[in-house]
Amino acid sequence: MVSRISAEFETSDMAELALKRARENVGEIYSSGIVYDKMSDRAMKLRNGTIYTVIPTAVTAHNYVTAVMESDAGESVFPEPLRRRRAQIYVICSSESVKGIRSVFNSLGGLNIKTGL
Repeated sequence: MVSRISAEFETSDMAELALKRARENVGEIYSSGIVYDKMSDRAMKLRNGTIYTVIPTAVTAHNYVTAVMESDAGESVFPEPLRRRRAQIYVICSSESVKGIRSVFNSLGGLNIKTGL
């Protein structure tokens, strides 16, 4: 019988290590994969950027001149859940391997470990 196990890890490095250890130490893994959090990559790229804020002047002005304020986009701009570098891992394996894979994921810091068909 075939089972599916999924777990969440704090970093993509931890997820890759857990998948490697599961392949080395536990037999009968048919398929596996890692789903990376793409939003955290976008937040990491944007944190070194600049934020521009356009401030309009009074509506009665004839030329509608606006002011622009610049500020650096630091880490405080993005909420913590967007900066999190987590990754999810899944493994499709035989039913006999479930206990061993769960223990590998648990020992390497896996969170929300779920088993299903």
